[in-house]
Amino acid sequence: MNGPSDSFGAMTLRAHVFVAVAALLVLVFIIRLVRRHGLRTKYSLLWITVGVALLALALFPKLLNVASELLGIYYPPATLLLFAVGFLFLVVVHFSWEQSRSEERIRVLAEELALLRERTEREGRAPDGRADPSAGSVGHPDVSA
Repeated sequence: MNGPSDSFGAMTLRAHVFVAVAALLVLVFIIRLVRRHGLRTKYSLLWITVGVALLALALFPKLLNVASELLGIYYPPATLLLFAVGFLFLVVVHFSWEQSRSEERIRVLAEELALLRERTEREGRAPDGRADPSAGSVGHPDVSA
């Protein structure tokens, strides 16, 4: 037991190739999503960074050993797992924050819509659902027409 630099927990060549191919596929997938407007830019930068980090680990496997030694972790894959769990924790917290903001915005918009509908009805509507021109209100267009 000489520490993380010995052969215990070392990746095989097959594992390096697999991780490199997986990282490249992740990068290609993210770039395609961005080009097709399926993923917002602020999230794509995050996932491209993850793909580049995976690619760096595949091309330079000693990076994980060095990080493990610096952190005092004996088994380098445990370091990778620690980073992955920490990263996913931050992603979940961020998305929870985004969802909370969205729920608040939706609540405010629903309240504003209710107030606008109430004001429109108070100002007068024609029997067919269109705004009554004599009431001086612009109203909203009839969507069924």
